[in-house]
Amino acid sequence: MFRVAPLAGETTWSLIGRIAARYGLDAAGVLGWWQWGNHRPRHEGGGLRADAEVLLDPVGRRVLAELCGVEEEVLARALPAFGWEDPKLVAPEAGPQAGSGRGLWRIGAAAVGRPVVFGCGLCAARRTGTAGVRVVRYAPRWERVCVRHGRWLLDADADLLAGGREGLEFLDLRELPEVVAARRRWAGVARRAVGAGAEPERVFALAHAVVARWWEQALHWEREEVWPQRLHLVAGGDAGGDLEWWRIVGRDAVVFPEVVAVADALLDPAIAQLAWLDSGGERPRLLPADGAFCRRLGERVGRPWLGPLAATDFGGPLTSWMGSVIRLRRGAGGPPGYGNDPWWLRQEHQGVTMAGQLRVLGKEKKAPGSGRMWRAAVPTEERALITSTIASAEEQLLQLRGVQTGPAADVARTPTTAEPPRSPQSSSRLVTP
Repeated sequence: MFRVAPLAGETTWSLIGRIAARYGLDAAGVLGWWQWGNHRPRHEGGGLRADAEVLLDPVGRRVLAELCGVEEEVLARALPAFGWEDPKLVAPEAGPQAGSGRGLWRIGAAAVGRPVVFGCGLCAARRTGTAGVRVVRYAPRWERVCVRHGRWLLDADADLLAGGREGLEFLDLRELPEVVAARRRWAGVARRAVGAGAEPERVFALAHAVVARWWEQALHWEREEVWPQRLHLVAGGDAGGDLEWWRIVGRDAVVFPEVVAVADALLDPAIAQLAWLDSGGERPRLLPADGAFCRRLGERVGRPWLGPLAATDFGGPLTSWMGSVIRLRRGAGGPPGYGNDPWWLRQEHQGVTMAGQLRVLGKEKKAPGSGRMWRAAVPTEERALITSTIASAEEQLLQLRGVQTGPAADVARTPTTAEPPRSPQSSSRLVTP
C-alpha cells in the first residue's frame, strides 16, 4: 500500500488521479471503487474538464483515505471539497450496491466557489518525489505566480485543447522578473488592505477589473509598449501567429504588476485625497480630463501619459470607485442598490474570464458572428438559469403590452422592440451624491 499525501488546496479528483498514477493505472482505473451518480463534466467540444471535482459520501471518503493511506482528518484539512455534503449522496437503502461509497461529479468552481488552477508541476514533483505528475488546485488569481520556478499557472476551467495547446498548464515568466516581483509585493498590499478595513480579495478584484478594462483599450494606445513586449515573451518570443488567442491566455500574467500597483494606489489615502480635490471638494464640479488623481495613478503604473485616457473613461470600475470615495467624503448616499462601498465591484464591471473569452473566440472562428452572443461567454452551468430568467421577463413584457402569450418557445421567438432605458450616469462626467 502506497502513501499518497494530498497537497494544500488540491481538488479531490486531482488526488485520485495521483493515486492512480502511483499504482501505475489510468485515472479511470480507480473509479470503480465508488458508485457514481452522474458523468464526468466535459467541455462543449467533448473534451474532459481538468477542473472536474468529486464529492464523496462518508463511506466514499473512508475509501479514499484507505487508498491514499492518509487519515480523513488530514484529507479534510487539505482538500476543500472533501467534506462537502450533497443530498444526492444519500446512500440507497437496498440494492446490490447498498452501503458502497458513492460519488458525484461536479465542476470545481461551482462546487467550492473558488477558481481552479493547474499546480506547478515542478513544485509537485519536489513535494511528491514523482516527476510528470499533474496537480489541480484551488487558488485565487494573486497566487498564480510560482516564485520558485518563475511560472504563471493557468486557469484549469478553460478548454485549451480547442486552441491546439494540449498540455499547456503554465506560462514561462523567467524573462519577466517584474511579474514575480509583483507577487512578492502583493503580500504587503494585502496587509495594508486589512489595516484599512478592506478585504484583500475585494481590493484585488477591483484593481483587476480596472486594469482588465485598460487591457481591452490598450490596442488603441499608441504609446503602450510594455504590455506587447511582455505578451510576446510569455508566448515564447512571438505572439503574432495567434495574437487573439495569446491576448486572452496571457492577459492576467501580463497585467499582474499593474494590478498590484493599482491596488496599492487605491489603498493610499493621498490618492483618495486627489480624487476628492478633483471633484471640487465641498463645491462639486466636473471631473477634469487632466485631473491629478488619474495623472498620479498613471505615474504609479509607469505610464505618465495614461492620466487623460483614464479620466475620460466614464462608466467603468475606476470612476465608480472615485464616486464612492467622493460621496463618502460628502456624507451623501449612493445610487439605489449600490451604496458607497468603494470596493464593491458591480457585476457589469467584472472582467470576462479566460474560459469565457476562449469560448467566444472558438465560436467566432467556427461561425463568424456567433461568438458575440452572451451565451458564448457564460459558463454552461449558468446558461439554463439565465435563459429561463430572460424568457420569463419577455413573457411578462408581452403580457403588460396585452399580447396573447403562448408556450415559452413561442414567446422566445416573439420579437420585442423595447430598448432598455439609458442610465443618466453613463454619459456624465459629474460624480454627484
